[in-house]
Amino acid sequence: MRDVEPDGLLTIRTVAMPSDLNYEGDVFGGWLLSQMDMAGGIAARCRAQGRVATVAIEAMQFHTPIKMGDELSCYCVETKVGRTSMTFRVEAWVRRREGGAQEKATQGTFTFVAIGPDRQPRVVPPPAA
Repeated sequence: MRDVEPDGLLTIRTVAMPSDLNYEGDVFGGWLLSQMDMAGGIAARCRAQGRVATVAIEAMQFHTPIKMGDELSCYCVETKVGRTSMTFRVEAWVRRREGGAQEKATQGTFTFVAIGPDRQPRVVPPPAA
């Protein structure tokens, strides 16, 4: 069954610009990955109540190309919290510049570690009430 709507909290929304494209007119995979990492980092920072660092990204499969002017939305779902780490599933959805429904472009699993003032891992606090 194909995903018909995003799962998780909308964390960032942006538009693909000419500088984000490869010579074929599609966004660079690295640009998309960086947007997803940024979204996951925002979600992780909120959950950790402070600084975080990306420590792992699981393999991703790109489902559909993103073109200039398309709107990219990244949604995050917390999937696991350890002592110092947090894992989020980040879904990237695209809405074509011509409009219409969003479609899933890709998803990935991102793991972050909470970082203390000494730049070392620190304990992730309990969820905010």
